[in-house]
Amino acid sequence: MPEQDNKRESGTESRRILDRVNHETASGGLSVIERTKGHFSAEDADAADPIEIWGTRIGRFLGLLVLIAMFIWFLSSFFGMA
Repeated sequence: MPEQDNKRESGTESRRILDRVNHETASGGLSVIERTKGHFSAEDADAADPIEIWGTRIGRFLGLLVLIAMFIWFLSSFFGMA
């Protein structure tokens, strides 16, 4: 009997872990493209403040440009192109 209880507890624990992982990795129905579009269009900024919306958009675009520049710099220094 103790073996069956251990198996039952193990199965319950496994289902609980899988349900939690599934819940945490669920994207909420949005694709990566839709989430990226929402991020760069500043959907999370205050809609009543156009300055905040444009400032967020510009800041995120500049951040992307800096990331690309750093990636190019890293590759050029890594491969010795510069």
